[in-house]
Amino acid sequence: MSAKRGSIPDAQTPAGGAAPPAAPPTIELCIPAARAGERLDAVLAQLMPHHSRTRIQGWMQAGRITVDRRICRPRDRAPPGARVSVRVEEEPRAVPVAPESLPREVVYEDRDVLVIDKPAGLVVHPGAGNPRHTLQNALLGRDPGLASLPRAGLIHRLDKDTSGLLVVARSAEAHTSLTRQLQARTISREYLAVCAGVVTAGGTIDLPIGRHRRDRVRMAVRSDGRAAVTHYRVLERFRAHSLLRVQLETGRTHQIRLHLAHLRHAIVGDPVYGGRFARPRGASDALADLLRGFKRQALHAAALSFEHPRSGKRISLASPATADLERLLAALRADAHAAAGGSRPAR
Repeated sequence: MSAKRGSIPDAQTPAGGAAPPAAPPTIELCIPAARAGERLDAVLAQLMPHHSRTRIQGWMQAGRITVDRRICRPRDRAPPGARVSVRVEEEPRAVPVAPESLPREVVYEDRDVLVIDKPAGLVVHPGAGNPRHTLQNALLGRDPGLASLPRAGLIHRLDKDTSGLLVVARSAEAHTSLTRQLQARTISREYLAVCAGVVTAGGTIDLPIGRHRRDRVRMAVRSDGRAAVTHYRVLERFRAHSLLRVQLETGRTHQIRLHLAHLRHAIVGDPVYGGRFARPRGASDALADLLRGFKRQALHAAALSFEHPRSGKRISLASPATADLERLLAALRADAHAAAGGSRPAR
């Protein structure tokens, strides 16, 4: 049986063999019924998280955004089910993102998408203090054509010290398809997390997230924040820690890290939400040193699945735990084994 078709038609060869000039990227969106009646600029800022609300307002004022083929204003109310067309204009940058030849692991690649296995310590986008040597630089070094897409085609992001899988669009059509899937929550993202404390059972954390009122580097659970939902289940329990499988329903900044810390199960090594190091009772010196010296959050994007933008086929990919996570888990298992008097560690 043939695979379900995606949203990208197969290319047609123009008469004479000449390729048509590249058009500016256009994003096609649909206003969700749940957001009807809200300010249009606010709704589009949530539907296009890679673009700032200020930038979206500028595009509206320049006539680059239409709703059902009509020019719109930022203060207009979003009509339910309306078709929105956005002619993307690349944002000016104080420092251009230069292509660089950097090591990166590609786990899937075709003419429409790339999937990268990002190592811990690699910044995704250039910014203050990190103008170079980012994943975006590396993507442009691999495929210069990505310069025409927002953020070089990156559909979502990972924190600098989170490792694992990221999907990248290689065309405007693929970018539109994958962005829609992200909005519809049909891109599945699962993580491995080692957290403090023995988690008794899996569950769901449904707590809104917003910027911390005093510390702008941190996020906080806030009643006026954006909806954030995290599902988790326990894979393995140790004496004073747990290994969780975490699935994102939404994708807010620091979502997994903040949600688990809010439950008093902060991720091991988290420098922002982990608090001061506390040596587990009965831990050996070797384990205590390993925990104290784990200088990044023990969080790994281990599984990713999405519908291919062209074929509609479901693509499912996995990334094994990184070497530092495996060393941490081996030490926790050995500690649990010793505490149990030589019996198998608790799972």
